[in-house]
Amino acid sequence: MTSPLSLKHCRPGPTKRSSPPGAGAQAVILPAVQREPLVDGHGRSIGDVRISVTDRCNFRCQYCMPAEGLKWLERSSVLDFEEITRVVGLLASIGVGDVRLTGGEPLVRKDFPKLAGMLAQLPGVEDLSVTTNGFLLGRDAAALVAAGVNRFNVSIDSLQQDKFYELTRRDALPQVLEGLHTLAAFPEAHPIKINAVAIRGFTEDEIPAFVDFAREFPFEVRFIEFMPLDADHAWEPEKVLSGAEILAAINAIHPLEEQPREPSATAKVYNFADGKGKIGLINPVSEPFCSDCNRIRLTAEGKLRTCLFSLHETDLREPLRSGASDDELIQIVRDAVWRKELKHHVGEPGFIQPARTMSAIGG
Repeated sequence: MTSPLSLKHCRPGPTKRSSPPGAGAQAVILPAVQREPLVDGHGRSIGDVRISVTDRCNFRCQYCMPAEGLKWLERSSVLDFEEITRVVGLLASIGVGDVRLTGGEPLVRKDFPKLAGMLAQLPGVEDLSVTTNGFLLGRDAAALVAAGVNRFNVSIDSLQQDKFYELTRRDALPQVLEGLHTLAAFPEAHPIKINAVAIRGFTEDEIPAFVDFAREFPFEVRFIEFMPLDADHAWEPEKVLSGAEILAAINAIHPLEEQPREPSATAKVYNFADGKGKIGLINPVSEPFCSDCNRIRLTAEGKLRTCLFSLHETDLREPLRSGASDDELIQIVRDAVWRKELKHHVGEPGFIQPARTMSAIGG
């Protein structure tokens, strides 16, 4: 396999951020006024939206979809670039300034860097990030950075080629690491975070390698507790490797120091005590962070979800395509967000797993 050490020389120099839109990005009609901020019925200010740009993916991760894949949406059902840009512009005008582009796998969407450039130009979009499996980063890293994407999360669940194949059902680790190498060469792309889903019986043996990875290279490795969003509905609490267990395992190798949690952050962040690298722990099952959740989601076909585990959705595509005004669209969003769930109820009696899998919701 390609060793993680092939990334040895990718640590960037001093970062100087800039966010010029990429060549070819189109001008868009922008919201004319700044409106009242978006707030839910529990008093939480909503500032973060996860936009799924496609339900399609070139991997078949076990915690995300079945081996045979899923029936893809018709292309006409998926929001086009102008529709996505209009929604994001309206959301930005009511205070939703953090925009994360996801999938499926977003880089399989044709001309995806062009969309990123369109969104980067919007007033009020303060942070534009991408979550990707990394397979196509070698092709698209330069274009995405030029378009104005300023943060990247790359999903890598194992640094062993055979175990990577076992979980993703694709023999793709060498290409993912090569794409990561390409991305890391751009100072503007940092911080880069590596996401690993923590599954009991699989991840325990991965921890030492990821610790070395986080200490050697300029990436924050983040372990995410396994959530009940798998297509096979095989999730059970016993399969969750908790953040507390991972923390203890890492501390036994190299001591960590916890950093102050930023408001609405999903991750607890730890620095290695000797200053060499960072680790993040995302514990939605064992330590829910719902109390100050500021996130909403938009699926590829334009369904607004107010929680990752929502059982109800609000359609934005139909009003978008039937001539709704900006004010009408914003009111639809406000009404839906006002009903945002107080918490997700995972692990509680009566919990119902959403019908959609993670790939269909958007990571």
